[in-house]
Amino acid sequence: MSLGQFAYANNTVRFLAAPPLQAGHAFAVAGVPFDGAVTNRPGARFGPQEIRRASLMLCDGIHPYFNVSPLGQLGDAGDMCLPNASPLAEVRGHIERQAAALMARHHGVFLGGDHSVTLVLLRAAQKRHGLLALVHFDAHCDTWKDHFGEPSGHGTWTYEAIQEGLVNPRRTVQIGLIYTARSLRGKDGDGLLPVVQAICERIGDGPCYLTLDIDCLDPAFAPGTGTPEPGGLTSSQLLSLLEALTPLNFIGMDCVEVAPAYDHAELTSLAAATAVWTYLCSQLDKPLPAST
Repeated sequence: MSLGQFAYANNTVRFLAAPPLQAGHAFAVAGVPFDGAVTNRPGARFGPQEIRRASLMLCDGIHPYFNVSPLGQLGDAGDMCLPNASPLAEVRGHIERQAAALMARHHGVFLGGDHSVTLVLLRAAQKRHGLLALVHFDAHCDTWKDHFGEPSGHGTWTYEAIQEGLVNPRRTVQIGLIYTARSLRGKDGDGLLPVVQAICERIGDGPCYLTLDIDCLDPAFAPGTGTPEPGGLTSSQLLSLLEALTPLNFIGMDCVEVAPAYDHAELTSLAAATAVWTYLCSQLDKPLPAST
């Protein structure tokens, strides 16, 4: 793909210190620096670079569970070039075109940005893969029909995705919601296996997209987010679930709502970087998508 659609600043760091994205890379990381659809605290547009910066701690690491590293198969495309001051529909058009070009050649991992960007990423993914299953980590269901009178935003994307026929609601799982953080308290490792089995049975073997809103984590683990919710998942639970859900047929993922201005000691960006790293390591046996 042409990297002209994406941008590197002079001081840009790359995820895991991976090289700039090239055609031969199986996996691509790309930033989606947009937070124009939030209802509470803004700042997630700065999330991609902080996640990348935190990932540098992992750049020489072999994953302790998968015993692999994505380096060698991973390239960083930089951040999408977006007109943040433009109307939402125009920004979404830019995101979809850039995401579609990347998805045509790579297994895409996208760093947000607010959660509204997931709707557009699902549009691009659905056009390529057909009706999608969805694994959704979040503290909020994001099924509003409007945002205080605005027709669309970061809390409406799930509703919109279902209405547009992008995802199959029968093959959608919300972790932190359908499986509530309260119901998961005290469960980790093998204690999560019944939940994982139920999720895998519901999702099946069709193409599945994963979206990770970092506010699914308790603020003790991820304070740097726009709408924190005390009582959420632990970092350990999140990583255990990502490891155990590996058999699903994931075709891409995003990690959103990291807002560095509210973070402390990089807790949130470190959690996000480790989650993305874990996902990448879990997917290393995916074939390189056929170019179009």
